[in-house]
Amino acid sequence: MLKKIVIIGPESTGKSTLCEQLANHYNTLWCPEYAREYLLKRGNTYNYEDLLNIARGQVALEDKITKSAIRNLQSEIFIDTDMYVMKVWCEFVFNKCHRYVLDQLKKRKYDLYLLCNTDLPWVKDELREYPDLHTRQKLYHIFKDIMLGQPVPWVDINGNNEERLQKAVAAVDMLLKN
Repeated sequence: MLKKIVIIGPESTGKSTLCEQLANHYNTLWCPEYAREYLLKRGNTYNYEDLLNIARGQVALEDKITKSAIRNLQSEIFIDTDMYVMKVWCEFVFNKCHRYVLDQLKKRKYDLYLLCNTDLPWVKDELREYPDLHTRQKLYHIFKDIMLGQPVPWVDINGNNEERLQKAVAAVDMLLKN
């Protein structure tokens, strides 16, 4: 049975790096964040409707990677971002959320969440919006509240890159053992 592990958290908290490291460690597939591809093609200015397009693209990409993992008899896949991230993004920026995102939250099933904390230094790139630690911590606490209110196991991931990877591997190994 394929286990789906999602890496979430505010921007510049090492989600993509961790996702790729875990996929390499377990010799499996990972699903990148579709928003990056979308915004790099269209520019970093976006509106509320763009977030719906990004959410749909994320779901389609995740489904494609999932099917490939099943065909290749993989035990697990790692997913960089899910609909919780889309919900937070919609609500934080536009104070509302698309029905599609909320519906997908009910439909999609995962086995473990890894919540990346804000203790890594912020790294500037053309798509990042919130360099100040206060905003990043505010977003982290929004994600943490979501994790506390949902039924899927989750682990807080903090420390330097190596410590993060060790904590994530320990959490995934525990999931796979059970």
